[in-house]
Amino acid sequence: MKKYLLICFLSFTCMGAFAQKFAYVDTEYILKHLPEYKSALTQLTALSNQWQGQVDQNFVEIDKMYKAYQADQVLLTADMRKRRENDIIEKEKAAKDFQRNIFGPDGELFKSRTKLLSPIQEKVTKTIGEVAKAKLFDFIFDKSSESTMMIYASSNYDVSNDVIRLLGFKPGSTLK
Repeated sequence: MKKYLLICFLSFTCMGAFAQKFAYVDTEYILKHLPEYKSALTQLTALSNQWQGQVDQNFVEIDKMYKAYQADQVLLTADMRKRRENDIIEKEKAAKDFQRNIFGPDGELFKSRTKLLSPIQEKVTKTIGEVAKAKLFDFIFDKSSESTMMIYASSNYDVSNDVIRLLGFKPGSTLK
């Protein structure tokens, strides 16, 4: 009986020694404490406000053109009406294109955000990796994102090459 208890105790102790260590961070909280992040957000807000002002101004001009057209419409010939309508339509297309080029998914605001924030985010990720290695964590998750995201994982637990081998391919060779 004593042997059985000793074996159980040793096996549980050994299993505890091989357990993975997990941790989490809140990158949103971390970023709020970085002066360069606050500065970047201030720059982005200023750019956004400047561009939004230009967009608003473009639409104010279009509105003035339309109101002037409506006021003069009775006095204009058919040819002149058509020309003014086309001018308003062209101005509206240009304004919408400008708005899309600035605020669209591949617009200037997105590019500026990436340019300003990527180095800061990379610095934070690198530092999280350093903390993980120093404190011997195997995995670190980010709690601030809506879907839990892994920020750091020890390469000891990467089984990607094993999966590639089981699929019948050679790890390290990629298709082009």
